[in-house]
Amino acid sequence: MPTRPEPAAGAATVLDVADLRVHFELRGSFLGRLLGRDAGSVQAVDGVTLSLRHGEVLGLVGESGSGKTTLGRALLGLVRPTAGSVCYRGTDLAGLRQAQLRPLRQRIQMVFQDPGAALNPAMDIETAVGHPLRIHGLVRDRDELRDRVHDALRRVGLVPVERFASKYPAELSGGQQQRAVLARAIILGPELLVADEPVSMLDMSVRAKILELMLDLRRDLDLSCVYITHDLATAKFFCDRVAIMYLGRIVEIGPTERIFADPAHPYTRALLAAVPEPDPTRTLTRQLPRGEVPDGVDPPGGCSFHPRCPHAFAPCGWEGRDVRALLEQRWTALDEADYAAEQALFADLAELDVRGSRLRIRPAASRSAESIRALLEQVRVGDPDEPLWRGVRQVSVADGACVVDFVEGVDPNLGPVDEGAVACHLYDPAYR
Repeated sequence: MPTRPEPAAGAATVLDVADLRVHFELRGSFLGRLLGRDAGSVQAVDGVTLSLRHGEVLGLVGESGSGKTTLGRALLGLVRPTAGSVCYRGTDLAGLRQAQLRPLRQRIQMVFQDPGAALNPAMDIETAVGHPLRIHGLVRDRDELRDRVHDALRRVGLVPVERFASKYPAELSGGQQQRAVLARAIILGPELLVADEPVSMLDMSVRAKILELMLDLRRDLDLSCVYITHDLATAKFFCDRVAIMYLGRIVEIGPTERIFADPAHPYTRALLAAVPEPDPTRTLTRQLPRGEVPDGVDPPGGCSFHPRCPHAFAPCGWEGRDVRALLEQRWTALDEADYAAEQALFADLAELDVRGSRLRIRPAASRSAESIRALLEQVRVGDPDEPLWRGVRQVSVADGACVVDFVEGVDPNLGPVDEGAVACHLYDPAYR
């Protein structure tokens, strides 16, 4: 198996991304649109800053919904950024119209996740692979077109060329289709390749061969790559640096070897802990994050990972909905009578779904605020190690309501750690 080539020391920067944001507006209901109500937006990419050196492979890794595919599309101008810049060789792609972007397509190409959907079923492979040359007017006649297509097919291992050139996508296997997609991507001689999970749709037996092919293409064609994946094993094999994404943000970035040997962010540790152990006789202790990925329309305050983080503490951004999640988790373990009795203390549980450092909880008409305070104290005593309590200043009763005061949450920024950077208060000198 070929080894991963290293980018040259001091190589020039090919891509420079600064504070990139991509928000998708929600349409809401018909009546809401008539009344001009704001339905909110999905913050798919929320303030990403990174750079890519010439000859480097940068991996974007994260769960589904982390924003990595949207970020990849924004790098090519396939998605219009809401804010920020994407500079390729000094040219900001974010500010260009589609007609201005077209000449740059020769230098930047994308490999999509599903090769079957990426190829036109009505085009044979020779036509599909040669189509970019026709679009950009880079061939003089049909003989030159055929020669360049056949050369690209040989590079990706579709040989003998005469056998594959006349076939249609449906006549090829998944691995062969992906090789054809790679041939189409490299035929223009690009410098930058954005590969969106190029092996996730393929059988396990084929994945290694496609990754080996991509390593060969990287070395032979001097490519720089952004590799998008949820598969940590392929990222470790293929990437020079890895950026871990969560809810549209990069929470950790650094050299691949450092990320896998000594992960810093709790989310990175959780991803690595979830990797299956191939030895059935070996039992590993896993500390996986609790709960589900939060809603991107209304992400948590402060650090977006704090509701699932076992190491979260005071400044991480606790708020009312964290209290509600804690209560609902408690209620799943109670019998029906106890559950009904505790829920009857609250006037409206929806009041807990608020942002900010102060939460006011009104009791039901026949209940008292003191009963709610006593319940919260009971929950705290029952589980004093629950991270939420590290962010609670006090629980009191005032003006007929139970009041929970939180430590003011702070949004963590990417800060230097070893050879990389981490967005986590655990590494912020201000909180040590």
